[in-house]
Amino acid sequence: MHKFDTKVQHLKYKVLREVARCAWEGNLQEKLFDIPKIIVPGNKPTMRCCVYKERAILADRVKLAMGGDKSNPNVIEVIETACDECPMGGYEVTNACRGCLAHRCEDACRRKAITFDHFHVAHIDKSLCIDCGACSRVCPFTAIVNRQRPCQSACKVKAVLMNDSKAAIDNSKCTACGACVYQCPFGAISDKSYILKAIDLIKKSENNTKYKVYAVVAPSISSQFVYAALGQVVSGLKKLGFYTVVEAALGADMVAYAEASELAEKGFLTSSCCPAFVTYIEKSFPALKDYVSHNLSPMAAISRYLKEREPSCKVVFIGPCTAKKAEIQKESVKPYIDVAMTFEELQAIFDSRDLDITTLPEDCLDNASYFGRIFARCGGLSDAVAEALKEQGREDFELKATACDGIEECRMALFKKSKNLLDANFIEGMACVGGCIGGAGCLTHGAKNKAEVDKYGREAHEKTIKDAISVLK
Repeated sequence: MHKFDTKVQHLKYKVLREVARCAWEGNLQEKLFDIPKIIVPGNKPTMRCCVYKERAILADRVKLAMGGDKSNPNVIEVIETACDECPMGGYEVTNACRGCLAHRCEDACRRKAITFDHFHVAHIDKSLCIDCGACSRVCPFTAIVNRQRPCQSACKVKAVLMNDSKAAIDNSKCTACGACVYQCPFGAISDKSYILKAIDLIKKSENNTKYKVYAVVAPSISSQFVYAALGQVVSGLKKLGFYTVVEAALGADMVAYAEASELAEKGFLTSSCCPAFVTYIEKSFPALKDYVSHNLSPMAAISRYLKEREPSCKVVFIGPCTAKKAEIQKESVKPYIDVAMTFEELQAIFDSRDLDITTLPEDCLDNASYFGRIFARCGGLSDAVAEALKEQGREDFELKATACDGIEECRMALFKKSKNLLDANFIEGMACVGGCIGGAGCLTHGAKNKAEVDKYGREAHEKTIKDAISVLK
């Protein structure tokens, strides 16, 4: 059964599954050092040079599965033992160099970093090269290429650095989006997991008699767990011990309605739904912080409603986003959500209980409107705000939205706004390409995910935002 995009995800899942299994059984401390041997039995290596290195890396993965380095505030960490296979990167001359007579690369290089051997083949002196790319652009054979490391290429905010040839995270720039986590082909960068806390909350609730444990699921869940029906996933969550399952999309309805009103009053706004986008503004465009919507994210909004209604309850958010793990550490959000998990982690917890959700009956999940559910893909929030303005009778306000698909588009829109060149009054910022359906914590990433979200939206019982949020009053 194909549940993941890559083998790196599958390896991460196996560690999470075994850690979760031990947590359910209450013997994690006793079996802690056995987990690497369970995943790599025998003495034959399967991925690395030797079985001992494999197990050393697995031991580090176990630490991340148990919450990682407590002294590091970032939820993204580098497994240094796993980060040793990539070349240093930068511009290199390939064997496509023909030793031509023009030497355009030499003329283009202002640092005099290019020399030629007796065959007229170019060579780059790394001590002089500043990776400007001028030589690559003028080479008629495209023989000079930029060998950028996958993690650095994935990180569009330039938060991945090299420290003694190993990757390191610059916390002052990192937005915890997890792009590097998904793109690293060795799984050397990963997000911390808090599944132990989630399992502990469920166990200590004593079948929801001491307190109720709510699972708040992101709307992008409709594009995940493709091997089962969504109703079976809901049944599986209840089988794990959750009291009930609530749609974060209902929180999205709440946010869309409030955000539309705020936008009409202020005249310009950036969305607050994507925590990585909000963090990016705070770190890279601090002058624009006041334009960020004062509304909580959909996850926090619906969780606040649950906590206000039932103060003793516990809330576990499950979604595609590694940045949500950072968001719940914020003082404005911390009181409402106890744990944030990814879909990857949920799959691991299902399998740690040997729970085959395909055998379960389908349960119902119908809290939100179409507009709340389509928040999961880029452009969905803008559509929802347009609908909310219409439902509020704000025809006097003309929405001019720009939906930013990925952090590079976010950067361009924010830069234009900072220079008063943006022809829009609402910026919908999604740090992940495609929106939440492209999140690092997704099981799968594909073009069909957008269609699945739209289909899920059309299946909503409540057809307007007002109808959806009316039950909360």
